[in-house]
Order: sequence, then structure tokens, then C-alpha cells
Amino acid sequence: MRRRLLAEFLGTALLVTVVVGSGIMAQTLSPDDVGLQLLENSTATVFGLAVLIVVLGPVSGAHFNPVVSLADWWQGRQTGLGLQTGELGGYIAAQVLGGIGGAVLANAMFDKPAITWSTTERASAHLWLGEVVATAGLVLVIFCLTRSGGTAFAPLAVGGYIGAAYWFTSSTSFANPAVSVGRAFSDTFAGIAPASLPGFVVAQLAGGIIGLLLVHGLFGRPVVGTAEPVVPHPDSR
Repeated sequence: MRRRLLAEFLGTALLVTVVVGSGIMAQTLSPDDVGLQLLENSTATVFGLAVLIVVLGPVSGAHFNPVVSLADWWQGRQTGLGLQTGELGGYIAAQVLGGIGGAVLANAMFDKPAITWSTTERASAHLWLGEVVATAGLVLVIFCLTRSGGTAFAPLAVGGYIGAAYWFTSSTSFANPAVSVGRAFSDTFAGIAPASLPGFVVAQLAGGIIGLLLVHGLFGRPVVGTAEPVVPHPDSR
């Protein structure tokens, strides 16, 4: 379990480092072109997330996201696999702490104050809707792969979906409460003001529920032996 928590902490930290760090670099390289900044930011995120899933998936399942862990825990109630209640709390704590640590690391690498609260307000209904759509789609992708036996494609599919969702959602697809919290610690291109966090987190949780309902509608209730997302790990029960 210690190894799994370390993998979740490290994976979420590096994911936020990629998101925030590439956002800072994009602002530096393309200061007058927001579209190009988003392209640079999303491209780095696609590749970074895919690599992290490949490398750390066999250790912890590569959740890096409290919504995914909650969905895994819920599915496990029917299958006997996945996270137990005590493990769920550890995963979420590791992910949130990792998200914060990743933002601090990115700030430090670019010679910015280690902690700078973001001033980017993201508190509008259309942005919350974007987060519902982004998170529902993410859960749909992950759990459809799980139910169809396609977890080997998770790095490509999950990375590709997040990269696309940067562009087709109004919120640029945070789709992750831990990453959202981490991004509040950096007043840069990828940041989100702390006051905007509650709306985003609620929207993400709602999206996770919708995503699971869609998966159940497509595949029915999970059965005993259904694999867990994103990548099954040796400690699966």
C-alpha cells in the first residue's frame, strides 16, 4: 500500500508539474498568442499523462484523480476488486498532496514564488458545464476500456481524450479535483483562483456520476472479476 500511495502522489505531482510548467513555458514562448499557448500546454499534457500511466500504472493503477478513485471504489462494491474504503482515503490524500507539490515544483523550476495563489477566476455556469462534460467523458473512456478489456490502450486513450477536451470544453478540461487544487497554487496560465475551486470540484463529482451511469447503461452492472482502472496492478483483489 505504501508503494501504491507513493505512486499516486508522484504521478499526480508530476502531472500537475507538466500542466503548470508547460503553461508557464507557453506564456514565455508565446506571450501574445493564447491559442498557441493552449496548444503547447495541451500537447505537453497529452504526452506527460500517457507516460505517467505507462510507468506508474502497474504500481497503483494510475488513477491520479479522486473522481477515478471514487468510481473505482464504487465499482468495487459490486465486483470485489478495486479500492477498499480505507484505501480510498489514502489515495485521495496522496493525490491532493501530490497536486499541491507538483505546482510548487513547477513554480520553483521557473523561478517563481513557491506558492502564489492564482487570480484566474473560473466561476461561471458554462465553465461548470464544461467540467461536467470533461469529467463524465474521462470516466466514460476509462471504464469503457475496463469493461471491454481494453486497459492496454489506456495511456493512448486517456491522454488523447484529455488533449482533445482541452479544446472542446469551455473549461479546458481540468476534470480532476486534485489537479484543480494544485493549479490554485500557481498564478500562471494554468491556474485557478481558490474561490473558483468549489464550483469546479462539484461539477467534476457530478460528471463522474454521470460518466458511471453512462458506463452502466452501455455495459450493465459490473460483475465479479471486472478489472479496475486505469491499469490493473498486482495488488488487485
